[in-house]
Amino acid sequence: MEQQDKQQSEYAQFKAYGYAEDILPKTAEKRDWGTFNYVTVWMGAVHNLMSYMTVAGFFVLGLSIPQVLWAIMLAAVIVSIGYVLNGYAGSKYGIGYSMLLRSSFGVKGSIIPAICRGLIAGVVFFGTKTIIGAQSFNVIFSKMFPGYMDMLPGFNFLGLDFPTMVSYIVLWVITVGLFLGGMKMLSLFSKWSSPIIYVFIVGAAIWAINVAGGFGPIFDYVPANPTSSPLVFIACVSALVSNWGGPIVNISDLTQRAKTNKAPTIGLPLGMIASYVLFGITCVGLLVGTQIAFGLQNFDIVAAIDTMGNPFAVIVLLLALNIGSTSYVVFGNLLPSGLQMTALMPKVFTVKSAAILTAIIGTLILPWKLVNGTAALYMFYSFIGSMYGPITGIMLASFFIERKRILNLSAIYVKQGDNGEYKSGYNVVACTVLGVSFLITLSGSIFKDIEVLAAISKSAFLSGMIIAGVLYALTYKLNKPSTASLDTPHANAS
Repeated sequence: MEQQDKQQSEYAQFKAYGYAEDILPKTAEKRDWGTFNYVTVWMGAVHNLMSYMTVAGFFVLGLSIPQVLWAIMLAAVIVSIGYVLNGYAGSKYGIGYSMLLRSSFGVKGSIIPAICRGLIAGVVFFGTKTIIGAQSFNVIFSKMFPGYMDMLPGFNFLGLDFPTMVSYIVLWVITVGLFLGGMKMLSLFSKWSSPIIYVFIVGAAIWAINVAGGFGPIFDYVPANPTSSPLVFIACVSALVSNWGGPIVNISDLTQRAKTNKAPTIGLPLGMIASYVLFGITCVGLLVGTQIAFGLQNFDIVAAIDTMGNPFAVIVLLLALNIGSTSYVVFGNLLPSGLQMTALMPKVFTVKSAAILTAIIGTLILPWKLVNGTAALYMFYSFIGSMYGPITGIMLASFFIERKRILNLSAIYVKQGDNGEYKSGYNVVACTVLGVSFLITLSGSIFKDIEVLAAISKSAFLSGMIIAGVLYALTYKLNKPSTASLDTPHANAS
């Protein structure tokens, strides 16, 4: 009772400082997510079109069936570990990513990673995933209206044809509308959409395996340009991890709602790994099965589904995959973007208005120019991983090594104009390590002739996380905090 009173008192104090409701520490009555919520939150989102496109790239790069399956499962384990470790502080203290960043980077320094995750990455991911979904909507609408793709021939708006533009607008409205429905609607959507997705995904996998002649021909399949290079394998694992790098970075936005610390610790790995077992089977079944049966090129997942022939089955399956993509966009992009922008400019934005701006900017960057092939997709992952990996590494080293899992919320929720723990408001060491790690991991994309840098760049998320984590663990003592907050335990942990 005494602890709850203290939590309420501090909550009122922080609210009086002018912090928006959405970014204040979650009190006990607002922690409403149990283990089952965390099991299901990503189960449907795993089956999104961009993930299937990523795995299709594995076959193009020459990975064999066993290598693809191992890459998928290894990525699931790495993502799960990232969720548990980086989500622990959120469940313990009830705070989200935007405020947790202050403990690692300083009150002002947190703006840098917040912009990287909430604005740059959130905007780009929203745009790319929405245009991929729009391209699948073209197939859906073509099945419903046979002349759909013939509308306004010759129309070109900055590289976008008219039918795809219509599909994009439709999906944009659906995605933003779902987000504006609020967290209760999102929770229900996550909870009940997963079973729907699984029914149709399993059905499609069974069909694809059947038309290929069974498991035998699929497991006997040999890619056109097979490779045994461990660097290619690691790059594929890192690409799939980078696809989930955003949620790893800001997973505390979800774990702050946990009823207990155990709920996300058990639920997130259970849901992710179990989902990826099925994801691996359906990926291989659909992509390889249809390639064997119909000789499709480049392992195009939408084209693979279109070979089913039955218009109803094609429409339903593509809709199911778009449900997964929409779930990912909402939880993995609009929500964190809204929270980051609200934390940065609370007098200007609410979470909902910031999310709408994210969706608008995500369109203005012309995302259809970013997803025009495997090479472009993997370059995108290298860039995103070069940001996500270092941010994650610094956050983990700061919380577990520097602070020994103890945070002082009073040094995080400070009065306007107060710089908090660091005199300048910046954790100079963390900001420097972030910049150095980003440049190192991304440089291989530019200096491709330097083998070491090229190898680091191909596994940007994993390399960046390790480099930044080690560098910060070795150098954080160079900081000279202006308060004794590091030595002050905080009672607001559950």
